[in-house]
Amino acid sequence: MLFVLLVTAATIGLMVIQVYWIRDAVKLKQAVFVRDVKQAVNQVVFEIDKIKLEERVKEQRRYYEENLGLFRTYDSINQVLYQNYKNLRSINDIDRFMRSTDMASKMYKQLTFSYNRQEPGNFYYNNKTLIDSLIARSLKSKQIHASFEFGIFSPATNSMILQKTGKYPKELLSESFVFDLSPMGSLFAYPNKLFLYFPNEKTYIISQLWVMLIVSVLLFLIIIAAFSFSTYTIFRQKRLSEMKNDFINNMTHEFKTPISTISLACEALKDTDIPKNEAIYDSYIGMINEENSRLSSMAEQILQTAVIDKGQLRLRKEMLNMDDIIRAAMASKSMALSGKNGTMDFRAEATATMMSGDKVHLTNLIINLLDNAIKYCIEPPKIVIYTENKGHLLLIKVQDNGIGISKANRKKIFEKLYRVPTGNIHNFKGFGLGLSYAKAIVELHDGQIFVDSELDKGSTFTIQFSLN
Repeated sequence: MLFVLLVTAATIGLMVIQVYWIRDAVKLKQAVFVRDVKQAVNQVVFEIDKIKLEERVKEQRRYYEENLGLFRTYDSINQVLYQNYKNLRSINDIDRFMRSTDMASKMYKQLTFSYNRQEPGNFYYNNKTLIDSLIARSLKSKQIHASFEFGIFSPATNSMILQKTGKYPKELLSESFVFDLSPMGSLFAYPNKLFLYFPNEKTYIISQLWVMLIVSVLLFLIIIAAFSFSTYTIFRQKRLSEMKNDFINNMTHEFKTPISTISLACEALKDTDIPKNEAIYDSYIGMINEENSRLSSMAEQILQTAVIDKGQLRLRKEMLNMDDIIRAAMASKSMALSGKNGTMDFRAEATATMMSGDKVHLTNLIINLLDNAIKYCIEPPKIVIYTENKGHLLLIKVQDNGIGISKANRKKIFEKLYRVPTGNIHNFKGFGLGLSYAKAIVELHDGQIFVDSELDKGSTFTIQFSLN
């Protein structure tokens, strides 16, 4: 038991460590995922800013061209700035330009509004497909192939001005990655935000670990299976050892009784002080012969069980009438039954009783069931044997009024060497081989055997043979 407890503790410890490792691996994978997403989307934000800058430059040029006459009436500084506009190439240059004049400030306000409109004409609305492809391409470069949803949120209007599909509005606001966009360079005090949400993020992260998870599960199953098998083997060996000891004790007791009887009879025959006549000789010789037959029967039963266990039993099958087999078995147990003032009734209701089988073993099968019905009965035995046909099946039922079998023991009675516990009462002799032998013989004839029993209400053994 201590060994089992130690192995159990070790197994549980290994499983806990394995779960801990898997949890850490998932956390690490999630951290790598977050890092890669941030790196990928930062690149997307940069790309979006470049696109917006190009659009802004085009808009500014168009605005200057449409209002050329107006700008020429401004002071000389504005005219110089306009002439130098064509040479602006960087964001910093444009930012300095936008801060330089009132005219640029007005233009900035108009363009800022265009970035926050929730309608066609909005920069993000017009470039929705482009933004989607930029995000997908950047994620793919980081080996991220999970489905995603994105949205553009405007703090200025406190609203979502664009969504990819519109399926996850709440999730975008509460569970997504958030990135600041930079429309109009550093002049925009409240930058729009890019929200990125992965609906299947957890599933995707776990799927990246599927090899480790499968291996871990297999290791779990192997450990549990090995532990279960080891525990089962230990307890089975322990139980078999106990049953073996019980069998040896029972066998010693069973063999000792007839040997003692034969020994006493021989001594009586040799004792010259005891007067002898033909009747006394016949009585002692009959006693010796009966006990010798009993010894032979017990030895044969043990040998047959050993042969069955080795798979060396060979049946000599022939066409038999099971009614004749049953009557022969009943005849062999009639004397034992009369010794306990019992009765035995045969109700042959089956019309088809011919089957292929081994006469000797089928007879022993019925004898074993009758022997148990007589042995495990405190009151005068009342045994009834039924036969009936059910389709292509032949059913043989042996019913008795014995002590019965509890539900817990019913599943074990066909096991070799198993005997139903009777506490401190040892009135019932046997090796625990009869029913295991019966089950083996039935199965060798492609049949089945069942038991229906309750304590103090007797038992009914049902044998089912196929007549095909």
